[in-house]
Amino acid sequence: MKKLFTTSWLIVGVVLLSCGQEATLNYSINLNDRSDDEFKVTLDVEGLSNENDIYQFAATAPGTYQTMNVGRFVRTFKAYDKKGKEIATEKMSENQWKLSEPKKIKKLEYTIAETWDTPENGMKFYKMCGTSMEDDHVLFNAHCVIGYPKGLQSEPLTLALDYPENWNIGTALSKNDKGAYYAQSFDHAVDSPILMGRLTEASADFNGTKVELYTYSKTDKIKSADLLESMSAMLEAANKFVVEFPVDRYTFLFHFEDHNAGAWEHSYSSEYVYIEDDYAVDGGAKITSTAAHEFFHIITPLNIHSEIIEQFNFVTPTPSNHLWLYEATTEWASDMMQVRGGIMTVDDLLGQLRYKLRVDAGYFDSNYSLVKLAETSFSPEGQKQYSNIYYKGAVIINMLDILLLEKSDGKRGLREVVNELSKKYGPERAFPEADFFDIFVEMTYPEVADFFDNYIKQAKPLPLEEYYAKVGVKYSAEKTVGDGDEAEKKPFVFEIDPDATEKQLALRKAWTTNF
Repeated sequence: MKKLFTTSWLIVGVVLLSCGQEATLNYSINLNDRSDDEFKVTLDVEGLSNENDIYQFAATAPGTYQTMNVGRFVRTFKAYDKKGKEIATEKMSENQWKLSEPKKIKKLEYTIAETWDTPENGMKFYKMCGTSMEDDHVLFNAHCVIGYPKGLQSEPLTLALDYPENWNIGTALSKNDKGAYYAQSFDHAVDSPILMGRLTEASADFNGTKVELYTYSKTDKIKSADLLESMSAMLEAANKFVVEFPVDRYTFLFHFEDHNAGAWEHSYSSEYVYIEDDYAVDGGAKITSTAAHEFFHIITPLNIHSEIIEQFNFVTPTPSNHLWLYEATTEWASDMMQVRGGIMTVDDLLGQLRYKLRVDAGYFDSNYSLVKLAETSFSPEGQKQYSNIYYKGAVIINMLDILLLEKSDGKRGLREVVNELSKKYGPERAFPEADFFDIFVEMTYPEVADFFDNYIKQAKPLPLEEYYAKVGVKYSAEKTVGDGDEAEKKPFVFEIDPDATEKQLALRKAWTTNF
């Protein structure tokens, strides 16, 4: 997600199995009964052992970098044997229920409140990562509704959703031959948000990838067809930027009502929560810019991620040091794919850089490196700094791109290196968390090691004037603009150098047009 809103990601590094695949965990969720703003959940389960004696709700979700403690929304929780006799359960902690006789359990039943309209008791919950239940629609994020017995996080599951017949449903999940949605694991289910209700829909094919849009608009002001028209040029540019999409299907879910929360990206879909307003071309452009960021996550972290991301710990939050790769690089790509695709001008790009530096200076602590930002992001203090990954972080990654282009005479920038990394690893192969900086340097140049040390691992002042001069752009930390009484000092000024050398012009061309 762009600007001051946070995004999230989750990797499902698996090969899709047949939709007829049998599941160990079979959830039924009654969405016709939406009384009390609660999800009514039934889990039919076979073969639990003593090792599965704890039912776990999520403490966090991938990439949100916040503690959620979903268990606080549970209202009732009961277990039954095959004859319908209740088996004792006990709440052990905020997110865990003890199952006294797991071998006898055939069914679990519980109710869990939606997150949007439930008091948070001081612990914030990102709306795009939560749940909403209203008369005409439901926003469903699996980690906010279902949990799993200990040891069964990786087991296949089904979601049988009972909802009004006239509702549409949007999700990247597919149904099995019994009409239930199938997920290969709890992680896969969390990676696949669902929007259902009074939705409009639209779809198009982009070089073999089917792109679907589903939109809930409270008073029908915004339609999926309008959004798809706004996004088409971006999707074409994205296809060129990544060479070819690594997925054959992608789903956009849009929710327009009374909240401006941001977006949440996943491997095969992304979800957006915005205030509803009359549709306008400039509004569509802003949404497109955000969607460009979310969509690029099909590359990182779907195809490039560490083992920490691949084996996500829903019980104990565990950050990856490579947030700079997952989010700052993606924010950089969202702008550059639009510049190189002719959607944004170079002046637009320089304006974005100036804006990002102003936000960095006005809202965040300059002593936080990108690594420290990742390491502390689950703490209250770190949460205050987290969003700077999209501001200062993106500026740093832009500098890295310029460095790589300079060292390769304009032939191999960050885009090319990222695409190489995508082929080297991919959805089913994680890179080693501790070794990735070294791996990246080995693939590029020794100077990149110093760059990582100074500006990603540490928080040394950025040599902006030096770096942007390489591409024929003058940078001033502060500049007086105007004359006499109308003169004013402006910070963070980027200007095209009219006297740029041929070398600078060549590198600028590679920087802004290199596909």
